[in-house]
Amino acid sequence: MSPRPFVPWPDKRLRTAAQPVDKITDSVRGIWDDMIDTMEAMPGLGLAAPQIGVMLRLAVVDCSQERGQAVRLADPVIVDASDEMRAHDEASPNLPGVHARLERPARVEVAFTDQDGNRVQRLFEGVWATSVQHQIDHLDGRMYFDNLSRTKREMLLKKARKGRG
Repeated sequence: MSPRPFVPWPDKRLRTAAQPVDKITDSVRGIWDDMIDTMEAMPGLGLAAPQIGVMLRLAVVDCSQERGQAVRLADPVIVDASDEMRAHDEASPNLPGVHARLERPARVEVAFTDQDGNRVQRLFEGVWATSVQHQIDHLDGRMYFDNLSRTKREMLLKKARKGRG
């Protein structure tokens, strides 16, 4: 397995909702392996399949200090979110050179299909919760900056365009 290239913003795939995963196959497991390699090469805390041009509802997150603890998610859905919010700087390799501080629920309960094909629920907290919400946004065709006010979003995109020269 190996890292894959990122789809550059404003590619329309980043604005398109990904397709559900019918079942967990060796092909799906191979995509997850590539996604983990790609995430580690960034380095990053998570990755959604559309970021590398794969239009399936697949994501990986690994916010562990020691790494190697990646959670593989297929068809993730947030089933509950805390009222308590948490601020964190977010960015995307699809639009390098810019970031924004966002507030998201500090804890989320997520239902997903795991690598063995079982539908499970798991509580994600802290930076794990931020990362899994960020990845689900990607699966829904949203970028992190869509959560900003229009003015802040326009400023961020202008700065990104300037950075590309």
